[in-house]
Amino acid sequence: MGNRECKGCREDFKITAAQIDKMLQAPMFQSAEACVPDSVYHERLSLCSECPKLVSGHTCSLCGCIVRITAKLRDKSCPYPGATGWQRYKA
Repeated sequence: MGNRECKGCREDFKITAAQIDKMLQAPMFQSAEACVPDSVYHERLSLCSECPKLVSGHTCSLCGCIVRITAKLRDKSCPYPGATGWQRYKA
């Protein structure tokens, strides 16, 4: 079946911090209904930064998400099975 390398790992699909910053400026990421409070967001990012499944400084190798984006959303949780990562946010 050949080498099934993750698209995000290929050089022609690399995303930059500036592109992530631009995405996070979208109106949906300014919504208190969709997003976690800043303190929760920073806690989530801190947990992800320590995770061995974080690749390229911003991608989760388990689910392929861009961590800085996923960690901002209330409905998301850490995909690492059995880990003590972060859970869905319930206010």
